Amino acid sequence: MDAETLIAELRSMANPQNAAGMARFGIQGGELLGISVVTLRAIARRIGRDHALALRLWESGIHEARLLAAFVDDPRQVTPEQMERWVAGFDSWDICDQVCGSLFDKTPGAYERAAAWAERPEEFVRRAGFVLMTQLAVHDKKADDARFTAFFPLIRAHAADERNFVRKAVNWALRQIGKRSRALNAQAVALAEELRGLDSKSARWVAADALRELTSPKTLSRIKR
Repeated sequence: MDAETLIAELRSMANPQNAAGMARFGIQGGELLGISVVTLRAIARRIGRDHALALRLWESGIHEARLLAAFVDDPRQVTPEQMERWVAGFDSWDICDQVCGSLFDKTPGAYERAAAWAERPEEFVRRAGFVLMTQLAVHDKKADDARFTAFFPLIRAHAADERNFVRKAVNWALRQIGKRSRALNAQAVALAEELRGLDSKSARWVAADALRELTSPKTLSRIKR
């Protein structure tokens, strides 16, 4: 499909009331049309994979067009250079999370980008690093534990980041990594206990919230199975 035609279709579906509601939940950036992710995913299924179209949609700067770009892009054709361009343009938590969880986690360089972005100072770039760790922990079923153990020092280093979008992503990564296996669970719990003793309100929150889930009977039972 032609990018201009598709963008015109998206604009015809604009819902200002929905857009205002999304803004209240911290969804922002670019031209916000108010189209739901459910609707965008249905459009993506109709289109199928189209790398060239995804690049044009992203360049439009329209919020929903950028989400759709992540849903239709082909991860096999995504280059490190594209990933760096896109992450530099993240301006909202939902763009960050959807791109990382629908596209970037399926690219060959995902683990390297996660580690590199976690060290960057920009709020949504750092969030992207930890969200990417989270999505890899959930989706890469065949990865061995060592790939995730390597992320623990980064979680330790940035748990004290007071920015809400960052600390929530750090917490999310710790919880999801700790639910992959018994060994990772034990290491995640030990790290959370360490964080609980730091002189940082953010780190203590990350620790307390993670420990509630990582030590719950439900989580431990699932890991044993």
